[in-house]
This record gives sequence, C-alpha cells and structure tokens, in this order.
Amino acid sequence: QVQLVESGGGLVQAGGSLRLSCAASGSILSINVMGWYRQAPGKQRELVATITSGGSTNYADSVKGRFTISRNNARTTVYLQMNSLKPEDTALYYCNGNFRTWTATQPVNYWGQGTQVTVSS
Repeated sequence: QVQLVESGGGLVQAGGSLRLSCAASGSILSINVMGWYRQAPGKQRELVATITSGGSTNYADSVKGRFTISRNNARTTVYLQMNSLKPEDTALYYCNGNFRTWTATQPVNYWGQGTQVTVSS
C-alpha cells in the first residue's frame, strides 16, 4: 500500500504564504496523478490542484494565480505553494494520489490524514 504524509500547515495572517508538502511512500509501481483537496467546516471536500505524471497541472478557479503545485524530481513528493492567502482558504488540506502498486491490478486512490490551514482576517 501507499502512505501519504502531509506537512506545512499552520496559522497565517491574510495575505501571507504557506507551503504544504506531501511525501508518498510504499510499494509504488507508478503514479498517475497527485494533488490537493481541501474541506472547510460545513462544506464538501473540493479540488484545489492536481499534477499528472507528465507534469500537467490543474487548479480550482478560486486559487488560480495564487497557488502553485509542483513536485520533486523523483515525483514522490508534491508541494502546494500558497500565496496571498484569504480567510476563505481556511480548511483541512488533504493530499491525494492515484497509484499503481505491486499488489494491485488497477490504480488506487490514497489519501493523507490532512494538514490544517487557518488564515486569520
């Protein structure tokens, strides 16, 4: 199986920046896509940004121009650089990945435990 560990969350003032990291480990055969989702209190989980194995990126309209998703050279760690943070960005941020493993015959989604981002006004 695959383990995803997020880090980098915290409390920042509006207009500030944070950089989230997600490290993937385990019996990874290949990675199709990795990304970030977030869930605010009382709201459904929503897509923030994704990056494919080929490097293509996708962003929610609400974060486009402010957030940047990237990865390390081994493609096992994904980052989310968050600039110009707003109070509405406050949420629990989850790392997600779609992986092929040595023990599965089809790709499987894995989720991290989440890291809290709180933006004060």
